[in-house]
Amino acid sequence: MTQTMVVEDDAEVAQVIADRLRAQGYDVIHATTGREALAHTHTTRFDAITLDRMLPDMDGMALVARLRAEGVTTPVLMISSLGDVDQRIAGLRAGGDDYMVKPFAPDEVAMRVEVLLRRGRDYPAEGRIVVGPLEMDLIKRKVWLHGEPVALLQKEFRLLELLARHPRQILSRQMIFEQVWGYFFDPADNLINVHIGKLRRKLEQPGHAPIIETVKGEGYRLVVG
Repeated sequence: MTQTMVVEDDAEVAQVIADRLRAQGYDVIHATTGREALAHTHTTRFDAITLDRMLPDMDGMALVARLRAEGVTTPVLMISSLGDVDQRIAGLRAGGDDYMVKPFAPDEVAMRVEVLLRRGRDYPAEGRIVVGPLEMDLIKRKVWLHGEPVALLQKEFRLLELLARHPRQILSRQMIFEQVWGYFFDPADNLINVHIGKLRRKLEQPGHAPIIETVKGEGYRLVVG
């Protein structure tokens, strides 16, 4: 059974989310604090987590950052009344996979969790990707380029993985946004540009050509393989 965790200190809100997820056939564990949620992740492998931003003992962004630092890659849907663009971007940069603003419709929560679960099934960690001089270990989440290790953050790894699965194919910003971040594309959002820039800098090597190409007006592609 699909295992989910609802991290929410408001009992009524938590009940609404949990009831809707259970109606989808998911098993649900409820945590009311960040510390309780962390403890559960040490004993249970979750398929998806819904996370309130404002917990009594810590900010939800601090919690998701802690999870990522501990190697927990479970998709996280952040839920908050803080809904301006800067807050949404901050939540995603901290390690969240999607961001939803309160008040919300329970059906939409279930839909977004389903999208996160489906994306995980679409991109299983089946071993390694090798494209020319690029090698990715999808289990240990490690990267080598021309034999040299490259340290990447979670979103950078996921972005590179998507490009590596489609070498030399142009991937539109919309496709990248929806596959890597898991929610609908906003043309005004510069999140992809920021992450592509960081990824390029980490992949730069003296004497070697860049492996990520910008195709003006169309998107990006990996130019190895």
